[in-house]
Amino acid sequence: MVRQKMLAKTSRIVALCSIANFINAADRVIMPIAIVPMTDEYKWSLHWQGWILSAFAFGYFTSQIIGACAANRFGGKLVLLFAVFLWSVSTTITPLLATSVPALIFCRVLLGLGEGLGLPTIFHIFAHSVPIEERSRAFGYLVAAGSVGQFAASVLCPHLAWQTGFYLFGTLGITWVLIWLMLYHDNSSTSADEIPLFVPKVTNPNVQWCEFVSHWPLWALYIAHFAMNWSNYIIMQWLPTYLARNLGANKESISLTAVPYVVNSLTGILSGHFADTLILRRWTVLSVRRLMTILGLLGPGIFLLAFCAVDNMLAAVIIVSISMGMCACNSAGHLSNHADIAPNHAGVTFAISNTLATIPGILCGPLTAELVTQSHGRWFPVFVLAAGINFTGAIIYVSQSSASQVL
Repeated sequence: MVRQKMLAKTSRIVALCSIANFINAADRVIMPIAIVPMTDEYKWSLHWQGWILSAFAFGYFTSQIIGACAANRFGGKLVLLFAVFLWSVSTTITPLLATSVPALIFCRVLLGLGEGLGLPTIFHIFAHSVPIEERSRAFGYLVAAGSVGQFAASVLCPHLAWQTGFYLFGTLGITWVLIWLMLYHDNSSTSADEIPLFVPKVTNPNVQWCEFVSHWPLWALYIAHFAMNWSNYIIMQWLPTYLARNLGANKESISLTAVPYVVNSLTGILSGHFADTLILRRWTVLSVRRLMTILGLLGPGIFLLAFCAVDNMLAAVIIVSISMGMCACNSAGHLSNHADIAPNHAGVTFAISNTLATIPGILCGPLTAELVTQSHGRWFPVFVLAAGINFTGAIIYVSQSSASQVL
């Protein structure tokens, strides 16, 4: 009876956090879609498009570690509440600021600040609420919900006035804040009749900051995350523009950018269950994490190379969909590995990892614009660079990763 009660509570936490990630992911996809009609209306150059798209990453980069530390100090409920409220308000007011590029960039930075607080806080909540034998699928559902959010935004926004997408998903986030207030409660202590399903083994709760950058298993996570995000930001920021400008996609065809996110979502859930099944069948946790990360990095790298060779819409969407689907395996790989090697500090290690993995988001906007410009409109250098980074990340993770607690 007690176990059933705890399982119900865990399921509710995973569901609420997954919905937050749905909104989080949807909000960051709206601008890459809206920027096509916005550019037609405001006549922005490719240079300014790159900076508008990358402005989000500046805020996202800044707030990762702040979010993790705040969750440890103030609890997950309050920090996640503030994060969703901030990014939802920023999304809602975006159309009102679009006539001024500096104001729009500032608003995008605020969006990044809010979203940067969110995932480290969720990792903190999961590390203290989700048992190890359910962790792969919990992260699988979390990542899959983000993909569903990207899918929803990609399907709806091309068929709406560009302003409507910002208003719609911004309002949805504010509604989530009210639901979170009512349904989630932090537990500072565990009552006698409520035994936790998983209690991290605390060997040294007071870890110095230098410890977070002093172990190769942690750097394996950071580098794998950096590599994964490089290709993800290329696809998220530039796929609608690439399809519209290079393959002649119209407003309806832009909706096909939703397909990769559907594949990513389904694969994330399936890979999470598959990984947990392997662990139950006595595969070591480390071998499972390495297998899923290899699939999640090498696969997208190979298909990105193939992507730059196609010249029709259908083939391009199919290849990007396979790439994004294989990328979802990372949720049961290096992303789940945080709670394995640093169970009491997973929020902080993920915050450091995601901070470093936000650097691609900062660079991909202006760097992609520069590479395409210098290559006279060719995108080949962009995809070769992304594939090379993925291959390097996979090699380092497989050689340096661990599933033993290092902090």
